[in-house]
Amino acid sequence: MGTAFKPATTSPASWDAFTDVDAFVDAVLVELASMAGTKPTRRGPKPPLAGAALRKAILAIWCVCFCGMPWRAIGQLCDIPFGTLDTLFARWTRLGLWRRLLNRLIRAWRQACGDKPVPSAVIIDSPLSLSASGQLSGERSCHSAPSCFARGFDGGKKIKGSIVEAPRSMIHLAVDKYGFPLAIHVSPANIHDSKGIVPVLHQLAGRGFQGTALGDLSYRGERLSKTGEALGITLQPSAGGHGGTFIPEGIRWVVERSLAWISRYRRLR
Repeated sequence: MGTAFKPATTSPASWDAFTDVDAFVDAVLVELASMAGTKPTRRGPKPPLAGAALRKAILAIWCVCFCGMPWRAIGQLCDIPFGTLDTLFARWTRLGLWRRLLNRLIRAWRQACGDKPVPSAVIIDSPLSLSASGQLSGERSCHSAPSCFARGFDGGKKIKGSIVEAPRSMIHLAVDKYGFPLAIHVSPANIHDSKGIVPVLHQLAGRGFQGTALGDLSYRGERLSKTGEALGITLQPSAGGHGGTFIPEGIRWVVERSLAWISRYRRLR
């Protein structure tokens, strides 16, 4: 299942997300219009936002999510109460707006590349951790001085360090061969990968996926294998390194790239 790699002969042009803001706002408006007849609408004394005000609110939410701006700050800049923006974001999240947008983007991209809308294989992994403040840490160990109050030992990285923030949470996700996230689950950090990935498998099965799930050796075990078989998913674990050196195994490397994308997302820092 290896993939050929050909280095680029020229440096690709840098992508500017701000040039596609209008396309994002238009996509949100189209999705909201398609959801209007099937989803509950807002109730209250104030009329819902419409027209230019709605576009401004969508752009403000984009600034919060992409740029990491506080709700109060963006509320001052766009002259919309931050409580209104936060309520809109929460309501649209509950209605599944962002998931619908992502699913439509994934389908459009895969079909443009000549693939089927639903992949036949996914890649699963769970190497990232979230601190108590919600920041993405990536299971990093911090060096500490010998006189530090509390010192720990990272058995995997062989680095002595101190615990900076606790408790932590673990991110479990599944991506397709292009790196698009298909299912995500967050669990406490003390949950083993083979248990934390089970909700991800249920999410994949609920969206119609039946195929192979590629992962590292953390996903071995008869119990997890039987759980996958009951959902129509075949777990295929394999080693991803040798002697402490990371070696790409087939298309499994794309999940590492997806995790790198997530770690650079400012709202999750």
